[in-house]
Amino acid sequence: MTHDATTGVPTVLFGAFDRHNFGDLLFPHIVTGMLARKELLFAGLAERDLRSHGGHQVSPLAQLAAHWGERPANIIHVGGELLTCDAWEAAVMLLPPDQAQETVARLDGRTQERLAWARSKLGGAALAPYTLPRELFPHAAHVFYNAVGGVDLNECEPAMRAEVLAKLKAADDVSVRDKQTKALLDASGVTTRLIPDPAVMVADMFGTKIRQRARQSEIAQILGAFPQGYIAVQFSADFGDDETLTQIAAQLDQIAISSGFGVAFFRAGAAPWHDDLLCYQRAAARMHAPSVKIFRSLNLWDICALIAYSRVYFGSSLHGRIVAMAFALPRINLHHPAQATRPTKQAAFAATWEEAGTPATVEVYEIAHGIRHALAIDRAQLQHTARELVTRYRQGFIPICSRLG
Repeated sequence: MTHDATTGVPTVLFGAFDRHNFGDLLFPHIVTGMLARKELLFAGLAERDLRSHGGHQVSPLAQLAAHWGERPANIIHVGGELLTCDAWEAAVMLLPPDQAQETVARLDGRTQERLAWARSKLGGAALAPYTLPRELFPHAAHVFYNAVGGVDLNECEPAMRAEVLAKLKAADDVSVRDKQTKALLDASGVTTRLIPDPAVMVADMFGTKIRQRARQSEIAQILGAFPQGYIAVQFSADFGDDETLTQIAAQLDQIAISSGFGVAFFRAGAAPWHDDLLCYQRAAARMHAPSVKIFRSLNLWDICALIAYSRVYFGSSLHGRIVAMAFALPRINLHHPAQATRPTKQAAFAATWEEAGTPATVEVYEIAHGIRHALAIDRAQLQHTARELVTRYRQGFIPICSRLG
């Protein structure tokens, strides 16, 4: 067991970095850097070792709680859309992809069976398992929520929403990363602060590491293959039907041929319900542009470098956008037609932190136009936004540091 060097109280970083998802893997690195000399433990819902992908050795939170018993601890929820991740989603995303497909097919439409299965896999009854039940650590010194999101919390089932709100009200400090989440929580009686997502710090804190990674990894091959530059492209598996992939390919062809840029497809997450390599292969096969490659590395720092050295980021990942923001690069998110009338975390974050006129999201048929719009944004404006977000996050993290002593 490790402890805070000054207080003797252990500090646990808790989040969804027990599975491969770009943003979630970044969060504990950022928070560790912000806490400087403090010794930390890394907890998720399951035991995992993601160090080979640039992540952490992760322990189950329940196991750590059982080990500590009645002793005090500090708990920091490190960030992400934790408030709306239900037990079923959490459990499936922790499965190997082949098991996930079989499980989803077997339990499709069976709501009660799905919940019972998820609870048995996760070893608890929580409806929102990435939010801490305070009774798990009855003598917790502090419980923090750091720049979390929950843009569609009002769309969740009433029991889950009530559970989340009760947990947030029992916390010592709640910060959220977008105005939409803040408005929902404020209206429900939860006191919140607004700060940017932790990933806005990646260039400021890890720029040197990322530049070094680019010289010695698959990134160097990408840079050599695209002397005119490239578009970093990513989209989740739910864009994988034939018609949508055909439209994506045609739009990317249009912008690649007119700009002279190459296209580099990459995965921002390999956990179930994230990104699928086969979708990229099918999209690339439909394209006619001369320079198209699929970037296969799943290492966190390689993904950061691929975005950092691109001319523009385009995709469905919020953290693809935020890393591009951190490096003062053009960016545009892809909006799924099924979400046309629903709030999205990508649009909510852009509406909160982007300057007026910066494009936020586009649908499939608008991809080429959206990328051109993003490329036209003034570089000085992009740099100003990047600097401002670093300042805002540093200021927003001060209350956590001050309470930890």
